[in-house]
Amino acid sequence: MGLLEDMKQFLESQIDDFLSKNPHLELQVIEQQLAQQETDTVELIVSLQSQAKQTEREILNTAQEIKNWYDRVQKATTAGRSDLATAAQERVNALLPQGNQLWGKMQGFKERTAKAQELLQTIKQRRIEVKAKSAAAQAARTQAETSSNTSSWGSVNSYTSTSDFADPLDAQFRRWEADEELENLKRKLGK
Repeated sequence: MGLLEDMKQFLESQIDDFLSKNPHLELQVIEQQLAQQETDTVELIVSLQSQAKQTEREILNTAQEIKNWYDRVQKATTAGRSDLATAAQERVNALLPQGNQLWGKMQGFKERTAKAQELLQTIKQRRIEVKAKSAAAQAARTQAETSSNTSSWGSVNSYTSTSDFADPLDAQFRRWEADEELENLKRKLGK
């Protein structure tokens, strides 16, 4: 396992080094991670809301069942059937903690949903910030490339215009052209 662990650490350090030299790619990786986190958080919220709704239905069913058994307690008491009234009351007493437990469960889902929604807003805000940084880095990179191309183009022009004598062919043409002008002047003066 030591070789695999060393290889993993080496690859991770190479990736980290590459990303640190290419910050725009690092920002893209972060943006992709944030997008995945956003998707996961939305799925979590939907799941929590679904579970809360299901628990709410269970609470309503339990409440209806409690009401039905309470009505039976009243009916049996009115009819003088204390044996049935006592058994029905025991059923009501057993259902009440179940309803309270379901209520706590639903509240837990709602609290987790609220926290997940806060997290989602934080992720969205962070994603906007990373997109802005990525766009700024890309613009800076493009500007640097443009200015690099422009300056190299300009340096080629300045090279040819300021150091003409460094080019032997250019120097020969200049001498030949100067000699031609001199010959023309001599002819004009000689006339």
